[in-house]
Amino acid sequence: MLVLRRTLSTAISYAAKPLISVDLNRSATEQTIPLHNRWHPDIPSVVSVRRGDVFRIECVDWTGGQIGNNDSADDVKNVDLTRIHYLSGPIEVQDTHPGDILVVDVLDVGPLPSSMWGFTGIFDRKNGGGFLTEYYPNAHKAIWDFSGIYATSRHIKDVRFAGLTHPGIIGCAPSHELLSRWNKREGDLVKECSHLHHPDTVLANLPIEKGALLGRLNSKDNKDKWKKIANEGARTIPPREHGGNNDIKNISRGSRVFLPVYVDGAKLSLGDIHFSQGDGEISFCGAIEMSGYLDLHVDVIRDGMSRLSITNPLIQPGPIEPRYSNYLTFQGISVDDKGQQHFLDATLAYRQACLSAIRYLKRFGYTEEQVYCILSAAPIEGRIGSIVDIPNACCTLSLPTDIFSFDVTPQAAAKFNEKIDRGQLAKTTS
Repeated sequence: MLVLRRTLSTAISYAAKPLISVDLNRSATEQTIPLHNRWHPDIPSVVSVRRGDVFRIECVDWTGGQIGNNDSADDVKNVDLTRIHYLSGPIEVQDTHPGDILVVDVLDVGPLPSSMWGFTGIFDRKNGGGFLTEYYPNAHKAIWDFSGIYATSRHIKDVRFAGLTHPGIIGCAPSHELLSRWNKREGDLVKECSHLHHPDTVLANLPIEKGALLGRLNSKDNKDKWKKIANEGARTIPPREHGGNNDIKNISRGSRVFLPVYVDGAKLSLGDIHFSQGDGEISFCGAIEMSGYLDLHVDVIRDGMSRLSITNPLIQPGPIEPRYSNYLTFQGISVDDKGQQHFLDATLAYRQACLSAIRYLKRFGYTEEQVYCILSAAPIEGRIGSIVDIPNACCTLSLPTDIFSFDVTPQAAAKFNEKIDRGQLAKTTS
């Protein structure tokens, strides 16, 4: 208990030393300190830190620069999803071992000064899709500009909000045994359930050699080893026991993350930095994606997995978040648009809450796709209101009304009949 108590009360003096830098004029595959986009215990660490160190790492955006600051969504439509989630790391934390807990303090996080913009995308149904892809199957894009803590977009007018900036991905490397479990269970899901879904539905992104980037490992130096790891390495799309792509917006400044350690050295990796995000990141590329930096402090709880009885990450959110006092809360239940009853389906209930918000805000002159992006990128609060009242789960989506430059209350909606130019999302040319 002495180690645990000391870890949780240690004062952190803030002087972050640069550890990993990125060059946005180079591709993700040509960085001086190599990046990676697969989870595997044999991807070697690129840097090393000690317990108690404070350091800065930089990250490219999750697509590695595939999306441009322009007014065409062709790049979103054609993005190569085998070449995504380029992570900075692995970072060896000296004298950490399986069964420990790595304690990561997020001291600061923000955009790179040379890249003060980000993007939100609606992915094409045939290339990634999103939470509402059956309703919005075509690719669109919004570019956001940053001014201090605020974001605005030329593609979505009359909206301005404070971001809760955070890493979408934070996690340690899996052990061989854990990696094997991931690949088996996700492979079994694809085999057993593919017949229940639309042919375009991707149930899991299984290991694939194409697009793999494995840090310091180079196929030219050791082709057989590279191919083995590339064909075993877990894709970075979902969250798992080690952390990974959690997309939890409250892992921001002042947050503390407790990560299970499965390999010697922990092998911490981070990336997919978001300027802002609504709960659920519903359009898949739904946060405000950006290149950015993280200032971190690390510590270790010996045998923490056993002592804390956890095998998944534990998070203490920081005290900093946008403070909005006025909300509209939209409700959804486990009944689809055709009136069919489903049993305690919280996913469907949240989808219905999202659709209610989209259809409501369309009344004020936005396109449905614009609202889809707003709900994905702005600090929307998603909740499970009830999960016990059979047959309906009840989910809610709370929209801060103060992000709009005009009144969006029901009283205003009932009287609104103007034709307003709210801008247009970037669209594809074909």
